[in-house]
Amino acid sequence: METLSCALTQHLASSVNELSTPSLPPKNANNPAVSMLTAVRFMVSKLLSPLWRAVDVDGESIFADGPDAGDIRHLQGNVVTQLSLDHGMIDDTIYFTSKEVLGGVPLKEGDLVNCIAIRCGAEEGWKAVRVEKCVDGWEDDGRGCSEADTMQLQPLIGTVTSFDGDFGYVNESTYFSQHSLSDGYIPMKGDWVQVKYFVNPTKWTTQAHSVAPLRYSRLDQVRVTSMFGNKGVVEDSVFFTLDSLLMPAFYQPRPGDLVNLVMVESSQSLYCWRALCMAPCSQSENGSMSPVVDGELQGVLQNIEGLDISDYGQFGGLMLGEKGALVFWIQNLGSENHTLKCCGFAGWDSEEQFMLGAVSKSTAESQRPRPVQEESSESLGKHSDGNMKEAEEELDAKDKIHPGVERGQDFNMEILPGERVSIIINCQAKSLGSCAELLLLRFSSFTIGRRLEVRVCSEDENLLKPRGPFVFSDKRLQEPTAYQVITVSAPRDTQRFSKRRLPNFTPAYPVPQALRDCVERSGDVLVIKPCLGEVLSPSNMQSRFSTLLWLEELHAEKEMKEFSIVGALLRKGAVHLHLEVLGLSEGRPHLNIGDKITLKKPQTNGVVIEYTSYVTEIDEEEVSLRVNTDFQRSYLGEPLDVEFCLNRLPMRRCHHALEQTKHFRDVLFPSRVTLQTPQWNGQWLKDVDQIKAIKNAESAPTQDGKASTASAENKSKAPQIESTDGAVSMRAIPVSGHFFNPVLNPAQREAVKRILAGECRPIPYVLFGPPGTGKTITLIEVILQVYHFLPNSRILVCTPSNSAADLICTRLHYSGFLENGSLARVNAFSRDNESLPEVLRPYAKAGEDIRHAAFHRIVVSTCSSAGMFHNIGIRVGQFSHLFLDEAGQATEPESMIPISLISEKDGQIVLAGDPCQLGPVVKSEVASVFGLGVSLLERLMTNPLYSRQDSGYDPKLVTKLIYNYRSHEVLLSLPSKLFYHGELSFQAPRSVVDSLSEWNSLPKKGFPLLFHGVRGTEMREGSNPSWFNPVEAVQVMMYCCQLAKKLYKPVNAADIGIIAPYRKQCEKIRVLLGKVGLQDIKVGSVEEFQGQEYLVIILSTVRSNESVQSNDLQSLLGFLSNPKRFNVAVTRSKALLLIVGNPHMLIRDPCFGALLQYCYTNGAYLGCDPPLYLRDTNVRSEEV
Repeated sequence: METLSCALTQHLASSVNELSTPSLPPKNANNPAVSMLTAVRFMVSKLLSPLWRAVDVDGESIFADGPDAGDIRHLQGNVVTQLSLDHGMIDDTIYFTSKEVLGGVPLKEGDLVNCIAIRCGAEEGWKAVRVEKCVDGWEDDGRGCSEADTMQLQPLIGTVTSFDGDFGYVNESTYFSQHSLSDGYIPMKGDWVQVKYFVNPTKWTTQAHSVAPLRYSRLDQVRVTSMFGNKGVVEDSVFFTLDSLLMPAFYQPRPGDLVNLVMVESSQSLYCWRALCMAPCSQSENGSMSPVVDGELQGVLQNIEGLDISDYGQFGGLMLGEKGALVFWIQNLGSENHTLKCCGFAGWDSEEQFMLGAVSKSTAESQRPRPVQEESSESLGKHSDGNMKEAEEELDAKDKIHPGVERGQDFNMEILPGERVSIIINCQAKSLGSCAELLLLRFSSFTIGRRLEVRVCSEDENLLKPRGPFVFSDKRLQEPTAYQVITVSAPRDTQRFSKRRLPNFTPAYPVPQALRDCVERSGDVLVIKPCLGEVLSPSNMQSRFSTLLWLEELHAEKEMKEFSIVGALLRKGAVHLHLEVLGLSEGRPHLNIGDKITLKKPQTNGVVIEYTSYVTEIDEEEVSLRVNTDFQRSYLGEPLDVEFCLNRLPMRRCHHALEQTKHFRDVLFPSRVTLQTPQWNGQWLKDVDQIKAIKNAESAPTQDGKASTASAENKSKAPQIESTDGAVSMRAIPVSGHFFNPVLNPAQREAVKRILAGECRPIPYVLFGPPGTGKTITLIEVILQVYHFLPNSRILVCTPSNSAADLICTRLHYSGFLENGSLARVNAFSRDNESLPEVLRPYAKAGEDIRHAAFHRIVVSTCSSAGMFHNIGIRVGQFSHLFLDEAGQATEPESMIPISLISEKDGQIVLAGDPCQLGPVVKSEVASVFGLGVSLLERLMTNPLYSRQDSGYDPKLVTKLIYNYRSHEVLLSLPSKLFYHGELSFQAPRSVVDSLSEWNSLPKKGFPLLFHGVRGTEMREGSNPSWFNPVEAVQVMMYCCQLAKKLYKPVNAADIGIIAPYRKQCEKIRVLLGKVGLQDIKVGSVEEFQGQEYLVIILSTVRSNESVQSNDLQSLLGFLSNPKRFNVAVTRSKALLLIVGNPHMLIRDPCFGALLQYCYTNGAYLGCDPPLYLRDTNVRSEEV
């Protein structure tokens, strides 16, 4: 272990030194004399070109790990001598095709090019693997040709995305072999590494020359805190898996062990470190904590001592409530007597579906009788009460004893040599899905077990059967070869907002052709854009994020094309054509009003007429299209090919914002805190007086005579607003130094004071708001304080989504502290007025004229819509304060749009959100792995200025809200421990969170958490890739009925929320709920529930393919493997949380493994047999 630690230390030090050494340009690079000398050298090298060989680095070929490349030549300044339609010749000796031309640049004879050419053998000709047109020095900023760069080692910081023991990939694209790994390092998916890579010219891909851990550390005298199968955690912070852990021989870590370890930085679910090697200091004395391994169980299942016991235990399929029976035979084939002392079960099945029946002895010498259920394969294991007697009579027993044996009852039956004993096992189907139990036959000095299994079904499952087998469908539109395309455009739409006059001066920012070609041929983007391999910095921020935005755009284009429709039939309306788009309601594809759709009508002779249309209305799965008037009249219902077009405007706004924030170096990459003069110097109300104000506020009657609801509102993240007409009377403005909301807790008050003072501006201030801690309420208080007590301020409030922006606007409206005309709600042109809450429509009217809206004291919009202010040329610093709510859900370029409207010198930026909850939605895997999915908030929280120290966060820059006003303490405990350092404090009202603590279906009263294990079947249907699980859907429906239809105090359907990670599962659950009249229950994905809360949350996890043995959680669990998604899902409920899923799958994930252990340890587990690692089987051979 010490040797490995030293090796890692030495390698890390050398790698860091090499990576940190800047690459300096040669002196006099622009000197004409030097240029001339370079030209002479070039001519000499041309003469000596037959002697060229591959370049070596450190005396060793860097292509040693790649395929045999033969001879390689790097040629510069050669001439295209022949050119045909798709191929040509360079210097009449080197063949190339158009595919090898970088960026698809058109060439002509006489062009100067640089190329890399290979020859596989002496008899073979030369072929170019890359051709690049030469450019003048002024065209490429004097950088000249880059061919030599392919042979140089370049740095890359990234994560291991795959490794199979021999080779792997970093960031999905950079290949590395086992030989390139530093000594003692065994990588694992998720590890952060530093790589030196080169460009392999034979494949034009990047290949690692060396791979080493980015960071490593050593911990001594630390304790193993938990184990989940072959995975575990040390000190609740360091992840390890036995598959990749170096340990002393014969050592197996157990909870409680004291160990020393070496760890490397790695993203493993919610953990940031992975143990590379471990050695024990002392082992736990608690032997019961050691999990039962499969080998021990297999030993119990073996026949021993001459006893032969039936090895079948399959009851097959039973309908819910049905009964079945199996007969087990024990035959003594040995020469000694054996005493069967008792029969029992291991207790895997919490529902106790299996029961012991009659036990009989027979001395007959006939062949062993067949099992009862073998009469018919269709009736496997199915026997009603009337058939039980017939089943027993079928046995050829001479003397029947113990007609009804209870669990664990001793009866001491002696079995002589040659004798046989029959045991009837009954099954009463109670729990849906597959379930297993272990039958234990205890003899005098040993125990033999037999596994029992049953599959319980429900008639409701028949409603959810797949409509057809799943097939991978190629939805790409097969376009005929078009020699002529005629485009017919639709008229421009009239302005929906009468006062909106908004020129669009945002540049196009087209995707570079070289990048498009690289992505379309599944090439390595790191070759085209080496900046992606660099650590994000002010110097490369624009080029890096622009590339990532283009990658996301290319993925979105591809996704839109997959939704193309061939031969669609449109319905003709009076004004518009109407198109049915199946899957539109699920966002497949995602359309907005104003989006362009191309309708293609193939003609004869290769002519294609393209009709440009625009979406004018969206209704469920039908869109109304505005088309050319003549086409509208002449359309007779003929089939048309439909192609959806991507709306590039949001991406263009992000690109533009990146240009505008070039001067925000110290704001976006802060390295020190420079205190400024406070914006407000008043005196705050003392804490003692504040407490009195709180008591007065809680007891003071309102105008209608009812008690004040200020406290109740603070204890809910999304309180219900009670109003008939939306009118709110103005309240008295408190004097300076007083809070508008007097019941703010200490952390909330501290955040308000810090933001109002603004001493650290212009660098961002972070309001860290875990679930249910009143983040939105704190923001409303700050906005009101700035509005009223900083009269020169102008506030911009932005969020990534319309729903979050509407919530802020609604809260400000109902606060009663805003004057008329002070607030404007700016919406996108594509947003339908009908989707706006009624109370916000006056504010939206004020936001129609962008120029006028910019001068309101408070402006609320989405991040993307804030880009409209760039089009009217407002000055920098037009807004003095920016409040970016739900900042963790916005990509960093998206956050730049509103930030670019703030002065980089004295503007104040407040980022409110939770980096531990869902981040931005990024669909391109390449863009995600290179960092587009990391929000500005999350990145800043890793900055030393913002990161958590032993004493907590720096209060000048970060306030963490810790008082939770939403959930029962039982529901709060686990996420607090996993994500928030156990700092969350329970403050929710007892009357709410205790309302379901005594629900009769809870296995442990007073513990409103239940994990219901269901071993169902995951399915897909048709060409829809979304998963569903019928058994889980039925179980969810049954729980909804138990809650909403109970006789005493039923739960309102609107207070129940059902979360499923897959759209198809949501659809199936809605079918069942509609059948039982509970269609008012909200069913949706995790993303749809973020920011919301319900009295009851039911989570269906869906995935259930136990046969897959992969260690890749993404392939096993899909969306469920994301710890942020887990955090959101389990923190939505107030009083009751029910999880329905397959524990044998979920145990493999660290988050769900911790949840399973938490439930099982506290007696909150029901359903199928739990995983082997959780249960204590008590099946070891023992003396009785």
